[in-house]
Amino acid sequence: MADRYFALHEGRRSTPQEIEEGLAEYPSADLTAPHGVLLVARAGGVVAGCAGVRLLDARTAELKQMFVRASWRGRGGAGRLLMAAQSAAARLGAERIRLDTRRDLVEAVALYRRHGFAEIEPYHDDPYAEVFFEKRLAGAPRSAEPVDRRPSPG
Repeated sequence: MADRYFALHEGRRSTPQEIEEGLAEYPSADLTAPHGVLLVARAGGVVAGCAGVRLLDARTAELKQMFVRASWRGRGGAGRLLMAAQSAAARLGAERIRLDTRRDLVEAVALYRRHGFAEIEPYHDDPYAEVFFEKRLAGAPRSAEPVDRRPSPG
């Protein structure tokens, strides 16, 4: 993802230092129990991808750090990983799952739309987030309250 961003905006690949800085800017300590989880996809004993899920509030989960290695793309793994993330969100008690992505990640945008995510208004103000999605989780109880589209803290 970093390479695509730098290729698009600066015509070059990212450096290891830039990747480290990006990881530090977006810590993932909240992708642990009891309010989150980090899923690791393996194929033949090799790590093929990952996806994180964290609770934003009691009813809303957020998908973070969804990634599939280039050598494993186009094999259906991203869809299976996305479905596993949705199941994890439901196990955390969420009724819906949200995410953000960039417009240049066209494969990701298409994946989310293909899996029933609908575009929503921004729910936070990260400068790299350009498209926001939400999906109601299967089996989640219907709520009489409308979905809150205001930015969440943090």
